Amino acid sequence: MSQHLTPEDITKLKRLVTEGIQVTEELSTLREGLRDTVKAVAEELDMKPSTLNKAIRVAHKAEFHKAREDFEELEDILETVGRTT
Repeated sequence: MSQHLTPEDITKLKRLVTEGIQVTEELSTLREGLRDTVKAVAEELDMKPSTLNKAIRVAHKAEFHKAREDFEELEDILETVGRTT
């Protein structure tokens, strides 16, 4: 593959990989910080961190209507089989 790449192409690839590594490390740090914050708030509010994480994902994707539809379908199934208690 390197036979077909110009020196400029190689420079672009090196820059891309370096920047990609930096962004990946920053994302990892941000995820860890968010995880810690969610855990702390969940403890304060006596909630499950997974519930808060789901709320964050649904809000981020602006898919509350879909989450509600999914839950209503689940509720219908459980009511049908008598497993809502």
